[in-house]
Amino acid sequence: MNPKRILSKETIRLNLAGDSKDDVIEELIDILVSAGKIRDRKAALKAVSEREKKMSTGLQNGIAIPHGKTDTLDSLVASFGIKKDGIAFDSLDGEPARLFVMTVSPASRTGPHIQFLADISRILHDAGTREKILHAGSEDEVLELLAGDQVDEAATESHG
Repeated sequence: MNPKRILSKETIRLNLAGDSKDDVIEELIDILVSAGKIRDRKAALKAVSEREKKMSTGLQNGIAIPHGKTDTLDSLVASFGIKKDGIAFDSLDGEPARLFVMTVSPASRTGPHIQFLADISRILHDAGTREKILHAGSEDEVLELLAGDQVDEAATESHG
């Protein structure tokens, strides 16, 4: 599933303000509320927070993927945020999380949620891509990197 079908520049934040796990989760939810993707902020926040209490979604390599399910949505929604300094997120490797992908999806549907997370995880697995995202100058640039559409022009030019 192409991340461009789910994410947009309105759902991407280059500089998250939150300094704690809870702050970042709320901020990512608020991005979705502001973009008109979530109508019931309280239900979405509850779904993500309850999922996080069961087990941290802090992975490794500075990535966290907080997510939740609620019947208040008709389809999968997602937001993406960057916190360059990183924050403690109970990550698997004990390192601070710097890249955040939040998904909220209908409780009754699992397919789109799993496919989106698999695709994003595959893209973020590449260390070079993670670094480019951390230093991206615009939401559009982040979107292109997450979609895997970018052409590494500098590498092409230096080899040509």
